[in-house]
Amino acid sequence: MSGSDSDDYLVEEPVLADDDPMRAYLPASFGKKTKEANVAKQIDQSKRQVENPVAPKKPDPASDSDSDDDDSDDDSDDEEKFPVSHELVLKTHDRAVTSVSLDPAGSRLISGSLDCTIKLHDFASMTPTTLGAFKSVDPWETKKSATSSESHPIQHAEFSRLTGSVFLCITAHPQAKIMSRDGDILTEFVKGDMYLRDMNNTKGHIGEITTGTWHPTDQNVCVTAGSDSTLRIWDINNKRSQKEVVVFKSKALGCAGRSRMTAVAWGAPASGGNPVLVGAALDGTLVMYSGNGPFHRPSAEIRDAHRPDTRTGGIDISSDGRMVVTRGGDGLIKLWDTRKFKEPLVTVEHPSTSDRFCMTNIKYSPSSTSIITGSASGHLHILNPGNLRPELVTPITPGVPLIVVDWHPKLNQIITGSANAETHVLYNPTMSHRGAVEAMSRAPKKRYIDDNPALTMDQTFGLSSDSIITPGSGMFGTNKRSGVTASGKSRDPRRPQVQTITPFMRSQPDEKHISDNIPLSRMLHEDPREALLRYAEIAKKNPKFTGAWTSTQPVTQYAELSDEEDEGPDKKKARR
Repeated sequence: MSGSDSDDYLVEEPVLADDDPMRAYLPASFGKKTKEANVAKQIDQSKRQVENPVAPKKPDPASDSDSDDDDSDDDSDDEEKFPVSHELVLKTHDRAVTSVSLDPAGSRLISGSLDCTIKLHDFASMTPTTLGAFKSVDPWETKKSATSSESHPIQHAEFSRLTGSVFLCITAHPQAKIMSRDGDILTEFVKGDMYLRDMNNTKGHIGEITTGTWHPTDQNVCVTAGSDSTLRIWDINNKRSQKEVVVFKSKALGCAGRSRMTAVAWGAPASGGNPVLVGAALDGTLVMYSGNGPFHRPSAEIRDAHRPDTRTGGIDISSDGRMVVTRGGDGLIKLWDTRKFKEPLVTVEHPSTSDRFCMTNIKYSPSSTSIITGSASGHLHILNPGNLRPELVTPITPGVPLIVVDWHPKLNQIITGSANAETHVLYNPTMSHRGAVEAMSRAPKKRYIDDNPALTMDQTFGLSSDSIITPGSGMFGTNKRSGVTASGKSRDPRRPQVQTITPFMRSQPDEKHISDNIPLSRMLHEDPREALLRYAEIAKKNPKFTGAWTSTQPVTQYAELSDEEDEGPDKKKARR
């Protein structure tokens, strides 16, 4: 081999055909490879495949003369007006999803279910391969014991409207909870005295709470509706008693003046004005109160607004505070005007699912230009707010009831919850912002088998508990619940787990360190009698406490007694 620089060296390479599948496993270059996301392909994969979209025709007499092509163009135009072209599916629950809510910023999503848990989702940490919840919370887990497993289905969960730092959690129980955005319980409202007849004197609900909502402008005030025929307004800083109590007195026969409150809505005009509080009762009555009070008497009341003994699960108020839409258990959707709160403006038929799911809702779009709701057939209905006619009907979970819907104003995305435990996030790449669009635009994360806790023995670290033995660990004193520390506080999943430091783990000094730094530490291994006798000669020569008697009483004098004398006073002879 020559030493000149001009010599060429021949490097043998494996000879593979161009179509050989082994080429996919051979490196093409040195150094770290960066995997960039194919955003267009990933978003295209999330496009909804609807074989037969249902887009109802607009009632126009001249439409009979139009061609079929014109009708199809109108249908496609209707689909492009709404963010329903793509979807992101979250399968995190075990039973029907009964509540969905997004915080005002649109970064965090919570969903409640009949499986008694609340799932927390964070769009900032989602990728196309890691779609799921980062935390699961049972609001009643702290009250579980070895003898009782108290858990209740989630009726409603809603983020606060202004900041989103907390959310209202309502279960099938008389006590509602205020929880932080990380799932920690901050406030648990008090339960009322069930033996009191007058509901004005009880400090809380005495029956199951059905739903609730937040004040439109005050972030510290919320309202809950209960089966005890009351609406109770709470200040989240005072959990011992409600701020106001609104007692609904039913006039229906056979109900003794009480009726279950099934729905409530609290809205205010966006331009400013008095808020409006609207509630629905099981006897079919619709009541409206002024949002600022007093709440002794409703400002308007409509008897038989819906058929009695049917659950009116959905109520919403338009952004201008003038229109109210209700969805009753009688299979009707009605539109009301708050200025003439007597008769419905529009009434349309819509199959109800309140016999199985009483929390079925109906919502206005952020600008109140549309109304959205689900159906028993699993379709999403987008209605015209003026005549309640469907502008677009698209299947979400065909054959499975669609229970709850929500439309976020900043993200421009629609969130739905179905009876098959699926949460769908509908969006349009050109119309929607952040949220699901960002999640589908990230590079897929490489999945490992340890990422799935169901396939590992240790649910915390993803390692087999038999393969690693931790010194000092035992069966007792450790809390195996994920997301909860040994003290019972919730562990932030975004922060790495910090090892618990006990007093014995802070320092383990040797004997020299103890003897040099801890006073009287040598006395631990000494005999106390020998330690005292060591100071006997010193105490005799230089008495410290009896030095005042050295000159006056140098010699200790004791009484001398003979053996014949009694040591004590004369004892009286015992009587015989």
